[in-house]
Amino acid sequence: MSIQVLAPGALCTVQDGGRLLGLHLGFNASGAMDMRAFRLANALVGNFTDEAVLEMAMAGGRFRFTAPCAFAVTGADMQPRLCGEPVPMYETCYAAAGDELAFSAARTGVYAYLAFAGGIDVPMLLESRSTNLKCGLGGLGGRRLQAGDSLPLASAAYQPADTPHMRVPAESYAGQDAVLRVVLGPQDDAFTEAGLATFLSQPYRVTANTDRMGCKLDGAPIAYRDKVDIVSDGIVFGSIQVPPAGTPMVLLADRQTTGGYAKIATVLQVDLPLLVQRKPGDTVRFRAVSARKAEQLYRKEQRAFDRLLVNYGKGMLR
Repeated sequence: MSIQVLAPGALCTVQDGGRLLGLHLGFNASGAMDMRAFRLANALVGNFTDEAVLEMAMAGGRFRFTAPCAFAVTGADMQPRLCGEPVPMYETCYAAAGDELAFSAARTGVYAYLAFAGGIDVPMLLESRSTNLKCGLGGLGGRRLQAGDSLPLASAAYQPADTPHMRVPAESYAGQDAVLRVVLGPQDDAFTEAGLATFLSQPYRVTANTDRMGCKLDGAPIAYRDKVDIVSDGIVFGSIQVPPAGTPMVLLADRQTTGGYAKIATVLQVDLPLLVQRKPGDTVRFRAVSARKAEQLYRKEQRAFDRLLVNYGKGMLR
């Protein structure tokens, strides 16, 4: 059982929850950019763990199913169509052998996710199937997908006809302005009071110099005290570095493991989808919250995912 790539779109790669076990070795984590859309796509097809999916950026591709399969599409609205007919997003869908699934350019958002029941069965490397384009490893040969590729799917424990049908509220990425909540630090003391006020009050524009590694922002420079060069220390998904020019950069899925610029704040995990789905030219603003608040919001989202998986399991038993 496999998925045939008829056209890959702008940038299509295999991604999962990330290569977290390789961080201490210096490997980029990689993994899905929009973890919420990624996890929802998996849940909608009964994948109870972070199985590998297809991530498409800006414009989607065209694919053919070689066998019946349950699938789900989440994230950016790339107007999916199955055999020419519109496909609902954020909902369990079904394809027959020979069906073709096609996507267009994103109307809203940047990254879309296509999950299959059982997941994509490419080789594991450091407990992850994610593609690391910079290092040329993981996924399918460590590269973006090409026309003619065939992706093996893991055998699902049930047939598509037996797959429970689920639907969740669709995420909206409409609008050009987003407010991102952050926890200040760990090097916020490197910046002046005026610099911190600028960071938390001024809009910043997403530039075209943005990719899976980082989102480079343009706007009012952030004033710092003496220098922003530090002894390199750890970087996480959402770390906001400020280089000497004073304009921030948010580190994303393909980030380096360590960095030598002061980090003024970290974007809350629950707000990262709002950031990565911003297109060049969109603006973001930052609002500080406590670490306790960030933890409460994270736990609330995890409970919502747990309820979704429980309801899916009940549907399998009906």
